[in-house]
Amino acid sequence: MTTSPNRHTTPPVAATDRSDPAASPRIKLYRRRIAIDHPDPKTGERLLADALGAVDRDALHGILKQLVKASVIAQKPDEANLAFMISMMKSIAPRDSIEAMLAAQMVSIHVLAMRCAHRLAFADDIPRQDSASRALAKLTRIFPAQVETLNRYRNNGEQAITVQSLTVQDGAGATASHAVQHAGMIVTEQGVADTPMGAGSISPHEAGEGEHELVDAAQGASA
Repeated sequence: MTTSPNRHTTPPVAATDRSDPAASPRIKLYRRRIAIDHPDPKTGERLLADALGAVDRDALHGILKQLVKASVIAQKPDEANLAFMISMMKSIAPRDSIEAMLAAQMVSIHVLAMRCAHRLAFADDIPRQDSASRALAKLTRIFPAQVETLNRYRNNGEQAITVQSLTVQDGAGATASHAVQHAGMIVTEQGVADTPMGAGSISPHEAGEGEHELVDAAQGASA
């Protein structure tokens, strides 16, 4: 019997308390520089680096500069778009440099995909529609591949496969499937379950006789 998965109620979004010194700071964009909005610049850098998985100051500012370039709208960096991208990276919670770079790529691909979706929605001729739809299709194929890559990296390269037990009771008895986990993968072993003999069941002796009858019939037909 198939049951629907449990649905978790999403908690409401809480407003960020800017007065909390432990809260992850926001980014302010100026004409020639990027500023971390925090009363203590060093503390702000450390909090943001921890949130984005940056190992040091150079890694933090490198990721921020790349995100700023990816946030450009109408040839100008967009502060709201950058805040969204940083927030998505925080929710992914990268734990090292590899995850930080992959998370930055993931949010950038998502932003580009949404831009292509916007272009497609406003395309008023076939060539533009085709161009936007092709780009959107490519980007939306990349994103799930990135998610799978992140999951594999976090699982030390192992991919867990869940195999559901299946019992067959159609003439030849019940077949039980036992799940066995090995090296990060779940495989199955097939075996014949012990079921009482009764109506509709066939014993191993009767099954053997049936096989002999089929062989005899085949030999007679060939003669």
